[in-house]
Amino acid sequence: MDVPKDFQNRLEEFIASALREDIGDGDHSTLACIDPDAKGKAILKIKDNGILAGVDIAEKIFQFLEPTAVVTKFLHDGDSVTFGQEAFEVSAKISTILSCERLVLNCMQRMCGIATLTRKYTERLKGYKTKLLDTRKTTPNFRLIEKEAVKIGGAFNHRFGLYDMIILKDNHIDFCGGIINAIDAAYEYVHLKDIGLKIEVEARSLEDVEKIIRNGKADRIMLDNFSPEKIRDAMKMINGKFETEASGGITFDNIKEYAATGVDFISSGAIIHQATSLDLSLKAELAQ
Repeated sequence: MDVPKDFQNRLEEFIASALREDIGDGDHSTLACIDPDAKGKAILKIKDNGILAGVDIAEKIFQFLEPTAVVTKFLHDGDSVTFGQEAFEVSAKISTILSCERLVLNCMQRMCGIATLTRKYTERLKGYKTKLLDTRKTTPNFRLIEKEAVKIGGAFNHRFGLYDMIILKDNHIDFCGGIINAIDAAYEYVHLKDIGLKIEVEARSLEDVEKIIRNGKADRIMLDNFSPEKIRDAMKMINGKFETEASGGITFDNIKEYAATGVDFISSGAIIHQATSLDLSLKAELAQ
């Protein structure tokens, strides 16, 4: 799935909302003791090993409050980092640095953790055609940032929300009275609205796979909670006529077994919701 066309607008809205949440009617700690015109520098220090993510976001945050702030990058998003390295230097008003510090660290630490875990998963898929996808199991109002970290880690974004792809999952199917009813209704809806959305359908059994194939109106079949052996059976039935996605029960330890089935995609919520933030700090650079 491509980055939303309004990514920059969404990012600005996110930054504005996050800063409003943190600063409120004023950063009184800074206002109390810092000359509002004083300039300064700070260094982003790495205190953990992993994959760097969020440098470009950090630059946007500083420049949101102060467009002339300068971020000098020593390392870049996607770089492998180790304890003791420095990622960037920011030169700006001291008040800007202090007011943005927590948001920058919150974003980067979370993004680095996701990118690091994602990279570990994608390394396991080397040599296979299977692509790793994220899911909608994200932190509310933080999805844009988390999905950007997934890309930095080497995986791919699934849909961004409920609006950019149709996925008929178990509850849709059950509430609709069956898998064929759900597919037919979705197919008619997409063509009636002329919205050009792909239709993905969750299969819970090989019988479901057979029904989806026979119906022929879906674009992708999600093989949910299938064992690798069962996926191989499904892949023979599908025979390349639909995109395929494996989901559910897939871990770091068994992801290679699933990739070996030849499935097109593996989706994993774990690369986001099980990620552990990396330790980073932003430290004032004082004149010698």
